[in-house]
Amino acid sequence: MLRALAFFLSLPLLAQPAPDFTSIEKSAREELASLHVPGASIAIVRGNEVIYAKAFGMADVESGERVRPEMLFRLGSTTKMLTATALVSLSLEGKLDLNAPIGKYLPTLPPKLSQVTANQLLSHTSGIRDEAPMYGSHDDSALGNGIRSWTDDWLFTAPGRIFSYSNPGYWMAGYLVESLSGKPYADAMEERVFRPCSMTHTTLRPTTAMTWPLAQGHQESAGVLTVARPAADNAGSWPAGSVFSNTADLARFVTAFLNDGLVDGKRALDPKVISILSTTHSRYPESADTYGYGLEIRELRGVHVVEHSGSRMGYGSHIRMAPEQRVGIIILTNRTGAELPATLEKASELMLPLQAKVARAAREITADERHVGVYRNGAERLEVVSENGQLKLKRGGAPSAPLRNVVLVPGADGRTEYVFSGSRAFARVQ
Repeated sequence: MLRALAFFLSLPLLAQPAPDFTSIEKSAREELASLHVPGASIAIVRGNEVIYAKAFGMADVESGERVRPEMLFRLGSTTKMLTATALVSLSLEGKLDLNAPIGKYLPTLPPKLSQVTANQLLSHTSGIRDEAPMYGSHDDSALGNGIRSWTDDWLFTAPGRIFSYSNPGYWMAGYLVESLSGKPYADAMEERVFRPCSMTHTTLRPTTAMTWPLAQGHQESAGVLTVARPAADNAGSWPAGSVFSNTADLARFVTAFLNDGLVDGKRALDPKVISILSTTHSRYPESADTYGYGLEIRELRGVHVVEHSGSRMGYGSHIRMAPEQRVGIIILTNRTGAELPATLEKASELMLPLQAKVARAAREITADERHVGVYRNGAERLEVVSENGQLKLKRGGAPSAPLRNVVLVPGADGRTEYVFSGSRAFARVQ
């Protein structure tokens, strides 16, 4: 039976007309210009084939070199699905209980942090604060050295209370990969993810990445695009968002994900890993969208998709997969945080049976003194204030602004306990 399934999944999807990719290419060129993005690389997987791969724009605005599909980009947070793949594979080998306190495996952690579970780390419910320093040590030892310096102050709230996106939570997950495998994180990822999927030009090490064709990262200041110099690197945060890869290699991971772990008819990933990553493990407050491990899970106009975006200094990325249709869309860019949302939508409309768009009504937040207060996540501070009978939000030193695009999460006493904004929760300061 398993052989028959493997044979079926190794076959290309037949009797489907070749799509017309004109709308995608037009959109990509328009968005590069309108969003001031130097270049991009796009690939589309259907079944077990890459049916589209094309590069656009500039790899380097200073030299004028064009982007080529084989060029590497830095992924940002799409790295998280790869880190999760490695850690879950270790759990399936019996080296880790995802629901056990991580202090069982990392005995030097302080008391409160030691009670966090790997499940909470991977599902962003650990209560660990968020930050994303771009610069730091380049040495493999940086990950462990950083984690061993943590105190319980890294928790901004109790574990398991609420979804709150945490890059440091994935540093800890990567350190578990390192500790349980007995190898530096970068080497463990090579052994457990990149090599099995034949991702031959994917790496975490900048000094390896620079030996292959590389799209330079860019940033924009006062409307001017420049190469991001010096290039960001912090080995202590690699597990959250620092993989270098190209669309060809990522298409192999996506192909395995969409085809029960098979690439070229060979086993690359354990199907159980794929199932665990794409199962809901946490929920966003007041939203139908959920989170698996390293993957956002949602219904996109009637189609079930798992996806993740990424931002790293100089780069942006997005990987969207529709498992039922066996379709994957990969977009890489070389400007800080840049995505091509209209192009992603065009590709999704072309490849997936999307329903018509439905406008969502704006959510009103009524003025109530129970919302007023100060809220924190690490060093970042929000304040909800009442001004002339209207709730407003103060963020950092900016002037107060109307309270929009946030969720106010009540505690047992009815007072707001968390402000949820931009995928991060901010806990009330008592």
